[in-house]
Amino acid sequence: MHADIVVLPGDGIGPEIVSATLPVLETIARRHGHAFAFREHDIGGIAIDRHGEPLPATTLEAAKQADAVLLGAVGGPKWSDPNAKVRPEQGLLAIRKGLGLFANLRPVRPHPAALGASPIKPELLEGVDIVVVRELTGGIYFGDKTRSDTDATDLCRYTVAEIERVVRSAATLARSRRGHLTSVDKANVLETSRLWRDVTTRVMREEFADVTVEHQLVDSMAMHLLSKPRAYDVVVTENMFGDILTDEASMLAGSLGLLASASLGAGKVGIYEPIHGSAPDIAGKGIANPYATILSAALLLRHSLGLEEEAQAVEHAVDRALDDRVFTADLAAPGQAVSTADAAQAVIDRLGA
Repeated sequence: MHADIVVLPGDGIGPEIVSATLPVLETIARRHGHAFAFREHDIGGIAIDRHGEPLPATTLEAAKQADAVLLGAVGGPKWSDPNAKVRPEQGLLAIRKGLGLFANLRPVRPHPAALGASPIKPELLEGVDIVVVRELTGGIYFGDKTRSDTDATDLCRYTVAEIERVVRSAATLARSRRGHLTSVDKANVLETSRLWRDVTTRVMREEFADVTVEHQLVDSMAMHLLSKPRAYDVVVTENMFGDILTDEASMLAGSLGLLASASLGAGKVGIYEPIHGSAPDIAGKGIANPYATILSAALLLRHSLGLEEEAQAVEHAVDRALDDRVFTADLAAPGQAVSTADAAQAVIDRLGA
């Protein structure tokens, strides 16, 4: 297979974790007879500095022509003024919308060797295997906004079509796993959530009768996610709720550095990125955890390229590296951490094992 992969290193530790991941993909390509072409473009703060905008037209056009997009991270203190008219995060929102990506998949599967890094009791974490599906293109992040000296508004808006398509994606995934879907809303207060619940109920009844569905209010879900995480299989929710709950769920894994994500639409192209930020405090030190980015590359192989065997090979190699306690600073005991490059090399070394 030949695949054209657009690489967006971005800001902070983004270039480090992406450069550590590309040799993993190159190793997979070489061992399985594929040819991957990597084309680098700018997004985020670096794009603002170089082009005056967080998503240059050339970047978006390259992404539209590619088979997949691998992204590092965007943002940093240099561009952190919340009142700035141009901000790095706008590039991320714009490329998702420009590619028609509406479902963000975030797997949460704590690794046994890393349970000690989580603040949650290890006995609650054994056997946890959750995928959160977050709607990406609607809700309060994209609604009309106003600001005056005395007030501000953010409109939360959802359409039936937006809810239907993300629920179908999540339910299809649940059908291939353990057959249980949890839909999260705030239907006791919000009209958008009442629509969300009604549409979800109808879609599940008419199209996914073989999948069990339950509804949870977002505030109770925030509690249950930490108190009984084994109870959940696939969780689907709207944009802002998903943003918050997935960061909370990262505590189950022990580190943001272990959690990958895939942003998908109706076609094959997707954006694959770790869920953590640009971590400017450790940028340039060579100590960032590359595992989340490498696992994002595995999702890229699976969802955009259709290479399931290769995706599993990468995931198993990361598992073996963690089994052998090849830990970066976010997971390791003092004095026992390995570098970003060494962690990535440990995965490469185990790809053929």
